[in-house]
Amino acid sequence: MLNMDFSQRIVIDTNLMEWLPSPSGGVRRKPLEREAAESGHTTSVVEYTAQAKFPTHPHPLGEEIFVLDGVFSDETGDFPAGSYIRNPPASQHAPFSRQGCRIFVKLNQFNKRDSQQVNINTHTAPWLDGIGGLKVMPLHAFKDSSIQGARHEHTALVKWPAGELFQPHQHVGGEEIYVISGEFRDENGCYPAGSWIRSPHQSMHCPYVNEDTIILVKTGHLALV
Repeated sequence: MLNMDFSQRIVIDTNLMEWLPSPSGGVRRKPLEREAAESGHTTSVVEYTAQAKFPTHPHPLGEEIFVLDGVFSDETGDFPAGSYIRNPPASQHAPFSRQGCRIFVKLNQFNKRDSQQVNINTHTAPWLDGIGGLKVMPLHAFKDSSIQGARHEHTALVKWPAGELFQPHQHVGGEEIYVISGEFRDENGCYPAGSWIRSPHQSMHCPYVNEDTIILVKTGHLALV
């Protein structure tokens, strides 16, 4: 197991990590959290070299992908940098990349009822006005209405203009951030592009930026602790 205590705050600069081999030649990865060697809850940065492919495999509890660079592909199509993909529980595919790519990927972390297939090109999807100068691009939201008090999960891109300071706030259900571009900051430190930050349920901070910054944010999914 790796970083599976969700009550702990985790900060990782993935730029400083070594690539590790995967079971498929030409595919390497940087594991951020992992329940088991090749199964269960997993979050990683994965690199496909040109012409690399991965055998057909199932997603028992779903797969969530953000394409960081290059073009990621499977039998359903080609997904360029900036693509956000959700493959629901019980889906399967045989991914590959003709020119090579890097992806941020989360495996086996869906509610079984979260069956929505999602494919968004974030370069063409609209930005919405957020608090202050922030721009927000909602990507996915889910709440299991069959369970009283169930977590309400939200995933979005958030664009921060240079000099933006956000109000201090608490993370009910936790918060997970991957810095896409720029540099994200709070009172605890500075996080360059490629940083992964997981903050537990009920944690607090006061974030800000000095330069234009884009982050991928997921909230509400860590309330189970």
